Amino acid sequence: MIGEALRAGLKREGFTVDWVRDAAAAASVLHAQSFELLLLDLGLPGRDGLALLAELRAAGLTMPVLIITARDAVSDRVQGLDAGADDYLVKPFDLQELAARVRALLRRKSGRVAPLMEYLDLVLDPAAHRVTRGTEEIALSPREFALLQLLLERPGTILSRAQLEERLYGWGEEVESNAIEVHIHGLRRKLGADFILNVRGVGYRVRPAP
Repeated sequence: MIGEALRAGLKREGFTVDWVRDAAAAASVLHAQSFELLLLDLGLPGRDGLALLAELRAAGLTMPVLIITARDAVSDRVQGLDAGADDYLVKPFDLQELAARVRALLRRKSGRVAPLMEYLDLVLDPAAHRVTRGTEEIALSPREFALLQLLLERPGTILSRAQLEERLYGWGEEVESNAIEVHIHGLRRKLGADFILNVRGVGYRVRPAP
């Protein structure tokens, strides 16, 4: 029940969420696929979450890890952080606080410290899901917003269609063959035809700053 509620709540906050229910499945998928962040419950079926965390860190996985658990003793928090976690949240917690902690960890991962993403004449607010240009607010669909945020995380980086699909869609979500192109077209219509560039045969990027 908690896992399903977290997945639904984080998706409403604009995150793409995949969920596994035990340590064995988590270890398998984390060694096979790349993710931006891991929410780790310590009370996992079959194996303790701290043991899984130690294994992942020993294998060189560097993604941020946020522990969510009912263990509220100071010694438990210290043990979790020393085992390689980046943050620790005790149940019960508010979803908005969890989402804020996730955004903070992702900012740190991408090398940003400011909560707003500013590029050229645009300002993107991940917490409020707002994009403004000067005093004008630009209305974007949830997918358009998420796609623009991905492109602005590292403005010089070219992202392929496959990379964008992986970041925008979770397991089991049907992806139309032209979905990314449709979202790109929508962003160009609202932000200007030259704001997002198509690097032929490679992928997409935002136009370089002067």
